Amino acid sequence: MTIDVFRCYYEAECTFEGVPRKAALVTLTSDSEAGHITYTAAATFFPHNDPEDFAVSYDAIAETVLYAGRGRRSKKYEAVLLEILQDELDKASEELDARIFWDKPLREAQFG
Repeated sequence: MTIDVFRCYYEAECTFEGVPRKAALVTLTSDSEAGHITYTAAATFFPHNDPEDFAVSYDAIAETVLYAGRGRRSKKYEAVLLEILQDELDKASEELDARIFWDKPLREAQFG
């Protein structure tokens, strides 16, 4: 079962394949099956050409696995992962020379 534990859009800065990206969709996803769980943090950078444009292009992605092993979903552990999410995605975004403006969400965060 795959669940978005956290999902939010933020202002961002990135150029990928010559296209400026001005926003990022940030997610923390849990994927569990048969007693094994993986938590993955991802930021997908997309153009966001106007305030209503949330058409996410999935070609500029910074992604990192925060945990993979035996277990099941834990709200307490997910709270810990949310605390480190920004730092981990900042590190992963360096490969794309991208920046997420954590203090500038474009929509309210969703929790699952």
